[in-house]
Amino acid sequence: MISQGKSMSVAESLTDQKRIPFYPQDKVISLEDISVYTDEKEVPLPKILNTIKEKENGNPIDFDPAVIKPEELKRYFAEILPNFDREKVYPSDIKKIMKWYNILINTGNADFETKEEGEPESEKNKEKETKTEESV
Repeated sequence: MISQGKSMSVAESLTDQKRIPFYPQDKVISLEDISVYTDEKEVPLPKILNTIKEKENGNPIDFDPAVIKPEELKRYFAEILPNFDREKVYPSDIKKIMKWYNILINTGNADFETKEEGEPESEKNKEKETKTEESV
């Protein structure tokens, strides 16, 4: 998000830098607000993206979204999050996460750190959030 007003906000695409207006009635969710179901609890997406980044050594995931099979997606995701809820997390969800990861890596937005609950917000964290908002 690059601009926020009372009746409208503006987001900029990471891939083509086109600016898109959105309004309060539009459903827009930050990637930081997404979690994935596991057998015990929900795991925040930034933590999953960090795990993928470690597994892939900071490189994009080598996969073809058009031909990858659901079993392959589940097998890959089980390496990232072994206890993901196989009934609630669909192959299409896994594919989206993998695509988002590749977009973020390819556009240089690979800082997936999350603030721990109750952790005071430092000036450094505030600066990162501002930059992230401007990039989305």
